[in-house]
Amino acid sequence: MSTFAIGDRDFLLDGQSHRIISGAMHYFRIHPGDWADRIRKARLMGLNTIETYVAWNAHEPVEGEWDESDGLDLGRFLDLIAAEGLHAIVRPGPYICAEWHNGGLPTWLTATPGIRLRRTDAAYQAALETYLRRVYRVVAPRQIDRGGNVVLVQIENEYGAYGSDKDYLAELVRVTRDSDITVPLTTVDQPEPDMLEAGSLPGLHLTGSFGSRAHERLATLREHQPTGPLMCSEFWDGWFDWWGGPHHTTDAATAAAELDDLLGAGASVNIYMFHGGTNFGTTNGANDKGRYLPIVTSYDYDAPLDEAGDPTEKYHAFRDVIAKYADVPAEAPASASGRPEITVALSPVSRTAVTSLASQPGLATFEEAEHTGSLLRHETALPDGFAGGVLSIGEVRDQAWVSVDGIRVGSLSRTRHEHALRLPPGRNLSILVEEQGRVNYDDRLGEAKGLIGPVAIDGHALSGWQTTPVPLDQAAGAPELLMAEGSFDLDAPSDLFLDTTGWGKGYVVVGGFLLGRYWSNGPQRTLYVPAPVTQAGSNTITVVEIEQPVPNSARFVGAPSLGPLHE
Repeated sequence: MSTFAIGDRDFLLDGQSHRIISGAMHYFRIHPGDWADRIRKARLMGLNTIETYVAWNAHEPVEGEWDESDGLDLGRFLDLIAAEGLHAIVRPGPYICAEWHNGGLPTWLTATPGIRLRRTDAAYQAALETYLRRVYRVVAPRQIDRGGNVVLVQIENEYGAYGSDKDYLAELVRVTRDSDITVPLTTVDQPEPDMLEAGSLPGLHLTGSFGSRAHERLATLREHQPTGPLMCSEFWDGWFDWWGGPHHTTDAATAAAELDDLLGAGASVNIYMFHGGTNFGTTNGANDKGRYLPIVTSYDYDAPLDEAGDPTEKYHAFRDVIAKYADVPAEAPASASGRPEITVALSPVSRTAVTSLASQPGLATFEEAEHTGSLLRHETALPDGFAGGVLSIGEVRDQAWVSVDGIRVGSLSRTRHEHALRLPPGRNLSILVEEQGRVNYDDRLGEAKGLIGPVAIDGHALSGWQTTPVPLDQAAGAPELLMAEGSFDLDAPSDLFLDTTGWGKGYVVVGGFLLGRYWSNGPQRTLYVPAPVTQAGSNTITVVEIEQPVPNSARFVGAPSLGPLHE
């Protein structure tokens, strides 16, 4: 067993000065069949540590139904890190931001009436204590002083940008220490004096989050953390993308020079991200600074190891920098190779092949319907003799497609701040609502999703609604949706890149695994298919399309296309 501690100026591993050179990987954004490969490539870049968030809402999407299986097996992930000879840093939140759905908080929690998030509140604190104790049952026996590899645990996450409730932070520390966590505890904030002050407590080691001007930021951090090692625990080496925006990249040489400045100053580092991975399924978050912008499916982040686990120019540039300060293995990972190129015929799925969807009375939100999926369908009868009028909705969260007598007449977008459209004569009204990703920060955490506020025609409220949750595996049961499926053969399991160019908006499942969302809005043009969801022989693909005619073919291409670059 080893020891890990904070000394007067350095981290101390078995009493000796030690620098952390870490990279972020989120186990819940990587197929578990790829964990070992990504961890090995981290070691080959020269990293000695892997950091991960823990996403509460991934483990407990429904209250009381805790899941640590398959891709949520944090213990196995930490054990694979240890098997590669690397240390681990765990950041359990409970709030993580991370451009992840609802900042990691479960919707059943944030929908609790009157709850006050990320502060002293009995209901919130009771739930988070249960959550943290579950996480720490996994982490505690894997700490470095128990023969494991976990060297640091973080309390909250950039809390100084949100609040300053010291009692709340103290309660998190109490639960953590009472759960037998003995390694040093840290906080992280941007190196702004007010944030560092608000987000810290005596006894917690302050670290910073930034991507440039290392000497300036470290000096500010040192003013608030006068002893112990300096650490940038989120060194931003790239950025995320949102639908309708550009694909963000950072120059490899510039990012490497910033890393060199940081390491040259003697600081420890956690590179955010080393490998970003993918917002599989419907797990993406969203931004809203006056305009709602949902995050894309890819979380490539322009990281050193790209979404498919291939080393990039930035990987090799960072590796060269790290070699100036630490031993780097002689072995380097192989360069990227092209993936199989295949065209697959798709056939429409018959509506008679799906079960009937169960509805409930009323115009329910996602929370009221207790629906953790992304689609709700609302239906009601129009007034007798309806000759047309203006449909108005207080707020659409996040996009709605409106049909009269089964014919689509338009859509309303939260991003475009749309609230009304004109309806033609008809008898029946249906509205399909998509939750496009929950805002992952600030006061919009946990906001209700669906049709918010009055739904009226020419100012008169509509009644008699039926609300129907639409699971994606039964999407053909909703008349507004189309499904198509096909099959293709592979000689061996392989990563694939699905080209969605020319498609509208929807979802793709390969081998029973929900890849995520596609959208003609861009910038992302391909969906990443992890090799472990494929097999030698026959494989299946299913497309759920919302906006356009269902495609008659699917094309897998040799390389990813994440959109026009923005450096």
